[in-house]
Amino acid sequence: MICYGQAVLDLADELVDAYADTFSAPPWNEDAETIRQFAVRLQSDSRRRGFRTALAQSATGIDGFATGWLTPATFPKDRGYAQVAAQLGPARVRELLTGALEIDELAVRPYARGHGTGRTLLTEITADAPDRRAWLLTSRLATDTVATYRRLGWHEVTARPGTQTGVIVFLSPGHPGAEGVSGGSGPGPR
Repeated sequence: MICYGQAVLDLADELVDAYADTFSAPPWNEDAETIRQFAVRLQSDSRRRGFRTALAQSATGIDGFATGWLTPATFPKDRGYAQVAAQLGPARVRELLTGALEIDELAVRPYARGHGTGRTLLTEITADAPDRRAWLLTSRLATDTVATYRRLGWHEVTARPGTQTGVIVFLSPGHPGAEGVSGGSGPGPR
């Protein structure tokens, strides 16, 4: 199910709980302050252009969620954006990312993993991505997460020589710019 605006904020406590359950364990190890900051970010993120949240729910509550919005033409500089800009350079950022649907968070509770929850959330949230253009980034240290994105057909964008940082940028399976961008640690999506 896709939710927008106030409908997402009405679920904020449940989303924060799912976020904490997902990201407080390795390899993320997020602390109470970082989790609190997610709650604060959710308030401002809900006002971003194109903001939406995909939810996976069961009788126990929210099993997982994905949040996203349209990446603005003026590429942000906070959070992991500086690393992305350094790796891709301005021309590739404009070509591949700006105006595309940016998946900011994908959180699947441990008990819901291995059942297609993440795949379903990604499929649902990217279903109406502009011109099938969607992207996300993740930590290089999250090897299981990186392997999952590859297995789901996401394409790793090769960093410019000498610019590799702690993050990896992935383009969605249908992203028209995905042809020829895969590289890095393997032959492409698996």
